[in-house]
Amino acid sequence: MSRALNFILAARRSEIQGLQQLESTCELVTRVSQLVHTLQRERGYSNVHLGSADDQCQQALDALTAQSKQAEMALMESLQQPDLEQTCAAEKVRLFNHIAAVIHGLEGLAGLRSAVRRRAVSAEASTLAFSRPIAALLAVVFEAADTASDPQVTRCLVALFNMMQGKELSGQERAAGVAGFIQGWFSPAMQEKLRFLAESQQRCFDTFLDFAPTDAVLAWRALQAEPWQGEIEQLRQVALRSSEQQRIPSSLHEPWFELTTTRIDAYKSIEDALTSALRSQCQYSIAEATAELDNHKALHQRLVDLENHAAGTGTRLFNIQATELDAAPAEVMGQQVNRSILDLVHEQNQRLLALHDELAVVRTSLDERKWVERAKGLLMQRHGVNEPEAYRLLQQAAMSKGERLLDIARTLVNTEKNRKRA
Repeated sequence: MSRALNFILAARRSEIQGLQQLESTCELVTRVSQLVHTLQRERGYSNVHLGSADDQCQQALDALTAQSKQAEMALMESLQQPDLEQTCAAEKVRLFNHIAAVIHGLEGLAGLRSAVRRRAVSAEASTLAFSRPIAALLAVVFEAADTASDPQVTRCLVALFNMMQGKELSGQERAAGVAGFIQGWFSPAMQEKLRFLAESQQRCFDTFLDFAPTDAVLAWRALQAEPWQGEIEQLRQVALRSSEQQRIPSSLHEPWFELTTTRIDAYKSIEDALTSALRSQCQYSIAEATAELDNHKALHQRLVDLENHAAGTGTRLFNIQATELDAAPAEVMGQQVNRSILDLVHEQNQRLLALHDELAVVRTSLDERKWVERAKGLLMQRHGVNEPEAYRLLQQAAMSKGERLLDIARTLVNTEKNRKRA
């Protein structure tokens, strides 16, 4: 039985090592969160600079750029250079690929910043260029959630990712709104983009509410009652009613930028609370697993003592059934320890099954996102449409067939795979 317990101890140690790696990943996610926020602010103000007639905005823009660079440096310092001679765990493959994409995207920001200051790039192109490294950073958070093995940590990561994604869509809406208001009117394509961004934000925040801890949900509810939420909606409606014939004051870009910045900063406060909860949950899970390992080690030592004929009676460590009073002490102890190990094996199996079921529930939202993103990409490539139009096609197909969006997306992707194989 000591060999069986050795494998139980090894399983526990592996679980603790996985949690420790997850803790380091969560620290990485915290730094990613900060960098995303600074890049979002820089992106938004870059559009203000591009729309202005003079350089009075450049000093403020330079300050935002400095903050982004500082956050970038903090992230890079937290990234350990991988050992190219050593293989890594399979679950790290995609994470490392995303990190490589982040580093590559950040390296291209120097040229973009120079072009923004020279006004050698349009507001739309600037927004798109800033959004690429931000998307790569968000992919790191998504990958962390998708590979986490602890259900409670995974719930926090899913809530955090959807909050960050919703905030990023809010940032894109801020940038798009600044460009339109400065122009004095919104084209039909720009209006469609505003609608798509608003709807996409709501989907992200709905998922956030499904997985966020109670404190974060209450903070979110409180934000919805803020007066600036209504003011943003009013300006959004002004934008949606505008046209080349019915122009609007370009000065509206200032209240739009200020209000949407207030909104994004408020979302960041919830994001910060989630990263704090994430670290606390990691530490709690590690402490809990370590305590159980210590308990198992104590049982292992008693078994070793028994096998060496040096065991005596003692306090039972687990739920052990009573034994006969007339049994020999060594026999009684042996029965107790053996029963403890059997109970422990059963308990471990039940716990792992429960963890698997919890993870399956949490990862449903992640799986849906992966299938929908793939399906949108196929439609954009096949029909030459933009992202909002691709999503509308998926929605229309789901409504007409009475099926879930996930099922439509999965069918589309699998059909494309089969077509390529044929």
